[in-house]
Amino acid sequence: MSAHDNRRENAEALAIQALAFIAADPELLPRFLAITGIEASAIRLAAREPGFLAGVVQFIAAHEPTLLRFSEETGIPPQKLTGALRDLPFGDDGHERST
Repeated sequence: MSAHDNRRENAEALAIQALAFIAADPELLPRFLAITGIEASAIRLAAREPGFLAGVVQFIAAHEPTLLRFSEETGIPPQKLTGALRDLPFGDDGHERST
């Protein structure tokens, strides 16, 4: 496994933690669903789409109080979560994309 693959796996795992954080919060989940336009029943399907996990991280990172609460509850520094974006598909313009 290359270093790039390892970074991507770590970033995906972090984004999945972020999704679990959102899903467990009765205020965040409806906001996330409303902003993304995804129905709750379609989250599993949507999670397979390129860019979904980057969107999860961006959702948390875009609201500082949410980012700080995520960091406090998980022990993951805010900069580690936001830094994961560059290793996720569509999380950064420099990311390799398949066509």
